[in-house]
Amino acid sequence: MKTDRRRFILLTSMFFVLCTFTFLVLKGPKTLNKYFTYMVGESSAYDSHILIASNNYGLDPHLIKAVIKVESRFDHEAVSPRGAMGLMQLMPGTASDMGVVNPYDPRENIEGGTRYLRMLLDRFDNDLSLALAAYNAGHTNVLRYGCVPPFQETRNFLKRVMKYYEEYQKES
Repeated sequence: MKTDRRRFILLTSMFFVLCTFTFLVLKGPKTLNKYFTYMVGESSAYDSHILIASNNYGLDPHLIKAVIKVESRFDHEAVSPRGAMGLMQLMPGTASDMGVVNPYDPRENIEGGTRYLRMLLDRFDNDLSLALAAYNAGHTNVLRYGCVPPFQETRNFLKRVMKYYEEYQKES
């Protein structure tokens, strides 16, 4: 009796998964990717790219993940009203300066965004607050004010990145 019930539950579950997968395939790869990301975790689809970039530029992968969470909520097709693109929301000029040809390609975007963040940390003597403020508001604004600029958007950005950074560190 127990074996039959287990077999029924297993077959029913497999049928549900197969139907769901078939539906998503028919809806297209964009829907499938969003479903996969939802099911396995918001960033696991990009974790390998994050780890490679973090190793290449000596940054904590949790920091990169936090920036991505705040900038795009892990949407590699995100575009801001100001024209920033992809996971790490690179402006066209920054993407070009970082050698990013396709800012919507997750690997290229994460590599370019991480490289840019490393450059900002080097420019601001590893002061994470100033580097993140420069990432959001531009390095010229940080230089002009000599501190985190008094822009509410930048202060909120900094606060949110640090919140997620701490959360991701605790999770690991």
